[in-house]
Amino acid sequence: MVEKTMSEFYDYMCLHYSHKTALVFGQKRYTFSDLREKGERLANSLLAAGFGKGDRIAILMPNCPEVMFLDYACTKLGLVCTPLAAYLQVQDVLYILRDTGAETIFYHVLFRDMVAKVQQDLGQIQRLVCSSDDPSEVPAGSLHLQRLMAEGAFKPVASSVRPEDLYVIIYSGGTTGKPKGIVHNHRTWAATVVITHMEMGTGRNEVFLAATPLTHGARVYIIPVLLQGGSVVIHQGFNPAKFLEDVQKEKVTSTFVVPTMIQALLSHPDLKKYDTRSLRNVIYGAAPISPERLKQAVRTFGPVFTQSYGQTEVPVAISILSREDHVLDGSPLHEARFASCGRPSLLMDVKLLDESGREVAVGEPGEIVVRSPNTMLFYWNQPDLTGETLRDGWLHTGDIARKDEYGYLYMVDRKKDMIVSGGFNVYPKELEDVLLEHPSVAAAAVIGVPDDKWGEAVKAVVVLRADRAGSEEELIRWCKERKGSMMAPKSVEFVESIPSTPLGKPDKKKLREKYWAGRERQVA
Repeated sequence: MVEKTMSEFYDYMCLHYSHKTALVFGQKRYTFSDLREKGERLANSLLAAGFGKGDRIAILMPNCPEVMFLDYACTKLGLVCTPLAAYLQVQDVLYILRDTGAETIFYHVLFRDMVAKVQQDLGQIQRLVCSSDDPSEVPAGSLHLQRLMAEGAFKPVASSVRPEDLYVIIYSGGTTGKPKGIVHNHRTWAATVVITHMEMGTGRNEVFLAATPLTHGARVYIIPVLLQGGSVVIHQGFNPAKFLEDVQKEKVTSTFVVPTMIQALLSHPDLKKYDTRSLRNVIYGAAPISPERLKQAVRTFGPVFTQSYGQTEVPVAISILSREDHVLDGSPLHEARFASCGRPSLLMDVKLLDESGREVAVGEPGEIVVRSPNTMLFYWNQPDLTGETLRDGWLHTGDIARKDEYGYLYMVDRKKDMIVSGGFNVYPKELEDVLLEHPSVAAAAVIGVPDDKWGEAVKAVVVLRADRAGSEEELIRWCKERKGSMMAPKSVEFVESIPSTPLGKPDKKKLREKYWAGRERQVA
């Protein structure tokens, strides 16, 4: 589809918009010319240091401009990057490094203690490159990233990178089992850039606020913005007050958020003090959001929201719920779509299949399978899992959804989270949405627990609103009235908070632990 490399995308933006602002980080501003110069100097320094095409490296950095300078250099040299999420523990980092065989870690000085532990336990690490504005903070034995950018030759690097060459190995942050290394080459990632631009309606002179990780959540949205001559305002992390302040100050037009960030913004006591009228596209995804919370967000910010449903295996846009779909006009049909994840994107072929591999009828649940030009190549070092997931050119997502007569998809649940109770399939997300409609419920997670009669019994874990009361009997009755007795929970546990993963999803593995401890199987 797109016979381009990521390096060619950088060449295009830096040629066409050289004097425009590309990156904003606090008081610092970098033009596209700055991006090119720092990227080229770094690439030449790394080339002189012996780095070459196909070398696998790991990146452990918070959000900062250096992430973009490094990406520029890597695309020129053909380095294969593995971003390490900042929330990972040492054991997770060790597993990923062993799996990829990476011999170099590019890291921010904030992570020097973790890197020291990793280096001590892992003999394969040959080189360390530290990013720090203060040279005195760079640990002995590490190269200084800023020095490499300052001292490298400012001249074009003769790149031999081709679209079929590997670009990135991204490890999933799942809550079960070991992380999976998801492999993309320049061709599939370039297709992701094009699809993102098409489906998100990226405009000229966009101002994009990146408060989710540049190495993960935000990375797919940045290049399309820069290719249109826009600028990216980088936040090291998410702070609701700082977020709102910069939306007003920088006249931010678009951003990407996860549902927990939307909730934090809605709950901010000074929200109404800020002028957020410049926002025209708030993209959200990565975790489910209840329809009621989404409606509250639209009432607050206006119809500026775009839902993006995708996976790292098929980034960004398996389906899109557009801004035009986020309409509160009293129509039951339109209001129902707040529970949808939209319709398949133009360049996606999407089917819903039953357990036998047959397409299901409209309104029936089936697994989402997708065929697209930005589908991953394979799982790193996991041929069996690759074979299970990629079959006959179709990627099996593990997500269960229904489709209505208009082509809108309604997520039911993750296939692996499905509860089999008394021979019936129960999808937790459906119950969670029902529970969140109750005026006393602030948060809810539904899990299966072992039961002698049912095999698995449906259990709801609930956080009540501070000013409300609720009982187990009342909530079970609420669910029975709306979903029937087979779907309703058999028990309700009230808690102060529900543990969450770093991506803001309920940590159901942790919730299930105390019920399934000592059992070989986690389902009945």
